[in-house]
Amino acid sequence: MPARNGQCINLGLCHKADSKELLTIPEGKDFFCPECGKPLRPAGALPRKLPLSLVFGIATGLVLTVLGYFLWARSHSSGIGSASASSGTVVLRISGSNTIGAALGPALAEEFLRERQGATSVKTVRGDKEDEVRVQGILPGESVPKAIEIHAHGSATAFEDLSKSLCDVGMSSRKIKPEEATNLATFGDMTSAASEHVVGLDGIAVIVSKANPVQSFTKDQIARIFAGEIADWQQLHGPTAPINVYARDDKSGTYDTFKALVLSGKKLVPNAKRFEDSRELSDAVAKDPNGIGFIGLPYVRDAKAVAVSENGTRPFLPNHFTVSTEDYALSRRLFLYTAVSPTNDLARKFVDFALSPHGQEIVEKMGFVGQNVAPTQGTTIPSDAPDRYRQLTTGATRLSLDFRFRTASSDLDNKALADLDRVVTFLTDLHYSGQNILLFGFADSTGAAQVNDALSKNRASAVAQQFEQRGVNASAVIGLGSQLPVASNETAEGREKNRRVEIWLKR
Repeated sequence: MPARNGQCINLGLCHKADSKELLTIPEGKDFFCPECGKPLRPAGALPRKLPLSLVFGIATGLVLTVLGYFLWARSHSSGIGSASASSGTVVLRISGSNTIGAALGPALAEEFLRERQGATSVKTVRGDKEDEVRVQGILPGESVPKAIEIHAHGSATAFEDLSKSLCDVGMSSRKIKPEEATNLATFGDMTSAASEHVVGLDGIAVIVSKANPVQSFTKDQIARIFAGEIADWQQLHGPTAPINVYARDDKSGTYDTFKALVLSGKKLVPNAKRFEDSRELSDAVAKDPNGIGFIGLPYVRDAKAVAVSENGTRPFLPNHFTVSTEDYALSRRLFLYTAVSPTNDLARKFVDFALSPHGQEIVEKMGFVGQNVAPTQGTTIPSDAPDRYRQLTTGATRLSLDFRFRTASSDLDNKALADLDRVVTFLTDLHYSGQNILLFGFADSTGAAQVNDALSKNRASAVAQQFEQRGVNASAVIGLGSQLPVASNETAEGREKNRRVEIWLKR
C-alpha cells in the first residue's frame, strides 16, 4: 500500500491536531497519529466548504433549538406551565364539576401522585382549553412523566364523559339524576356505595357586596329575587336600586343544586349574568353594591355571605359546623362517581385516597368541609329543645356530622355508612367507649306524631345497630319525632334533611 496523508483530529489533546499538520504515513505503517496514537482522518476526507443554503439551514435549526429550550425552561419554572410543553402520558382522566375541579381536584391529584404513587417533580400544567389541567409527576424507575387529566366544565359533563368512556372518575357537586344513572347502567348501580362517593361538603353561599347592609334572607325571598319577582332592593327594605343577579352557567352542578333547593320550578331571571368560573362570579358580586349571587363556600372571597332560613327554622350562616352537620339550608355534598368495577385501577385508588384522612385534610385546606370526625366547640342548644334532649346534652359535645338515610328508605345512605367507620376510628383514637355515645333520632312532620316518634326512634336504633356490629354500644338511643327541624317540612328536600340522627359524646 502506498504512503498516505492524513490529519489528527484529537483537538486539545494533541499538538499535531492543534497545528493542523498534514502527516504522511509510510507504506505498511498503521494509519494512526505518531504523537497521540489516535486514528487519522484521510486527507481526502477533509471537509469541503458547505453550500450557503445548507449553512443557513443548520444555523436556523440551532437557533430554533435554543429558543425551544428557553421556552420549555421558562414554562417549567412558573408553577403552572403548559400541557403542550410537557404533558406526560395520561394515566387517569377526571371530568365534571368546576367547583371541585378548579382547585380541589388538582390538589388531590398532586398529593395522590406524591403519597400513593411515589412520584417526584409533581406539578400542574395548563391544558389545551380553559378549566382543563394536567397534574403530572415522574414515577419511581421511570423518566417520562405520567399525568392525571382534569377537565372541569360542569357536573353534567361528568356523566356525559363517563357514558362515552372519556373519563375514569366523574366529579359532581350534585347527586346523579335518575336519567343519568339509567344511562350509565352498563357501569353498574351508580347510586350504590361502590360508585357514589362523597368527597366533601360545601355550602351554597348567597353572597352580596360588603357594602350591602342585608344580613339574612328566607329561602322564599331568595327564590323570588333570582326569579325576578323581587327586582328592587327597596322591596327588601333597602335602598331604591335595581337588583343585579349573578348566576353560574347551565352546566354547573352549583346551578343545578340551586335550582333544586331554591328555585323549585321557578325560572331564573333572563337578564342574570352567567359565569362558568366560580371565582369570577364572586369577584363580580363583590364589586357590585347592588349585586347578589350564589357560590360554593370556598369562593366567597371578598363578597359577604348572608344567613338563610326556611319556614319554621332559625337562620343559619354557612360555616364549617352548619355545613358539616348539613343543618344549613343550602348545604350540599360533593361527589366522585366511578363505575362499580373500574377498568382503570387508578380510579379506585384515587377515590380511596380522596376519602382517606389525609385526603379529607386536603378538602379542608382547599376551603371545603371535610369529613374527618371532630367534636364541635360551644354547641348551642336551641331554646325550644325538649327537656330530655336539653338534660342529656348539657355538658356533652356534638360531633361534626349527622347520619342521614337513603330517599324513601330506612337504610343509611352512602355517606352515613362511611361516617360510621370514621366515628369508630375517632372514638378508638381518643379512647372513648360506647358509654359516651348519645344518639338522637328525628323525623319530618308528615303523618301522626305517634308515627313520627316511632320512626325517629327506629332511625336512632338503626345507627346503634351499625355501631354494635363494630363493637360499640351507645348509652342512649332516643327518638324525638319531628321536633327541632333544621329544614322546611314543606319540601321534599327539607323533609329529607329533617330525617336524621345526631350523635353526641358525654365527657
